[in-house]
Amino acid sequence: MNLSHVLLTALRDHGAREVFGIPGDFALPFFKVIEESKILPLFTLSHEPAVGFAADAASRYNRSLGVAAVTYGAGALNMVNAVAGAFAEKSPLVVISGAPGAGEVRSGMLVHHQAKTIDSQFAIYREITCDQARLDDARTAPAEIARVLASCLRESRPVYIELPRDMVNVACEPVVAEVPLPTDAEVLDACADEVLARLRSATSPVLMVGVEVRRFGLEDKVAELAHRLGVPVVTTIFGRGLLADSDGALAGTYLGVAGTAEVTNLVEDSDALLLLGVIISDTNFGVSSRKIDMRRTIQALDHRVTLGYHTYADVTLPAFVDALLARLSGDAPQPKVTSPVYPRGLKADTAPIGPNDIALAVNDLMDVHGRFPIATDIGDCMFTAMDITPTALVAPAYYASMGFGVPAGIGLQAASGERPLILVGDGAFQMTGWELGNCRRFGIDPIVIVFNNQSWEMLRTFQPESSFNDLGDWKYADMAAGLGGEGVRVHTREELKVALDHAVATRGKFQLIEAMIPSGVLSDTLARFVAGVKRLTVAKVPDAC
Repeated sequence: MNLSHVLLTALRDHGAREVFGIPGDFALPFFKVIEESKILPLFTLSHEPAVGFAADAASRYNRSLGVAAVTYGAGALNMVNAVAGAFAEKSPLVVISGAPGAGEVRSGMLVHHQAKTIDSQFAIYREITCDQARLDDARTAPAEIARVLASCLRESRPVYIELPRDMVNVACEPVVAEVPLPTDAEVLDACADEVLARLRSATSPVLMVGVEVRRFGLEDKVAELAHRLGVPVVTTIFGRGLLADSDGALAGTYLGVAGTAEVTNLVEDSDALLLLGVIISDTNFGVSSRKIDMRRTIQALDHRVTLGYHTYADVTLPAFVDALLARLSGDAPQPKVTSPVYPRGLKADTAPIGPNDIALAVNDLMDVHGRFPIATDIGDCMFTAMDITPTALVAPAYYASMGFGVPAGIGLQAASGERPLILVGDGAFQMTGWELGNCRRFGIDPIVIVFNNQSWEMLRTFQPESSFNDLGDWKYADMAAGLGGEGVRVHTREELKVALDHAVATRGKFQLIEAMIPSGVLSDTLARFVAGVKRLTVAKVPDAC
């Protein structure tokens, strides 16, 4: 086999299902092999950030390696933001960049697409990936590929592989996958015993689940763990959608000042808060109504478990969950929690549309047609998703980069075959919404709801005096036909219901519903979030002296 075949085969053997990419001159030979070998299907998009978002979303949804292939410089550097988001949000994304060949590097001339030095791109990607390799030697390439892919799966974070274009067809030995190192049994035993003792001595233990539970495919085991522990369970905003199929004691999503008092008090009053795969970030905890004492938490994340002032190192989340389950048999008495109630019953009248109405309409729709996976962008569309019945959800909740939603939905359907619902604001749609034009080539047909208030409304809530938040009226629905889909603009709740019913019934092309939302109208969840953040910010400002 040549090096490209070896790389693609190793990707497939490590769980990758497809490649998203945009070709360029330094990557053309590799793209030719991708297309002709058919080892993995190839989906090409229009702009590199969308490639990164699509591959990231496919990875999240399928709990597998995502693959993004681009060219050197203008391609890979264009994708930095999407890869940085995948790093922050712990997505196992493999970035493959074409690169100049050895002769071009030795020529003494600057190479087109080169930034400061020929190695600048490699150095930049070192900052936003957990491992890197340059495949410039066929003898060492198999071991390099094995190491990098093992890092990607172990860390659940992006890795970077640079493939010089003169190496694409060089003969190469196959990759032998690395064998994961076992967790030290004595350390694991001591850790599990101490954690269980801590939980059993607590008066109000709570289990909070976060992103790593999804990344490492632990949802079923964690649901069983909750049953055996007999403790209430909450998700983080970043973990929304986790345990959507569980019948356990899921109390809801912790949103701090933006959430319900029941869930907020449950978490903030806990004397043993077990955080499984939860990123300790401002998104998850910066909006707490009362400061959570992290010394009283149990944190299992990034291959370690921390209790108070000490840490058990090199304990993976899968091994930790298995150790807890091994010590627990049978279901414990289940806690009495108030299950979250998601609003239903849209009043289909001539009243204008607000974000809350979209949540109502979607919940009604899923009651009839079953649940849709959701890809949502940042902004009020994401806060609206918090009021939608739990379902599989991909969103940039922590890194919070605009433009994720549409390419994420495309990546989700291309990778899974499931028709998604995409929630996106008009500001984010202006960035990447045009990727819908690729749906026709791939035979995919997402349903897209554009929250059009003709502004960056979430930004306006924090700084209402600034006119630069105005976006104007772009008439997105009118553009849908030219992109190969169908579009409709709706102003009333009645029109919204009719449009959603039509969208679900119509297959074969994407359906775009442009929901016109009056300026200043927010979802209840975002309104609480903004008010809470402002209150917390004011409280932290010292008095003038």
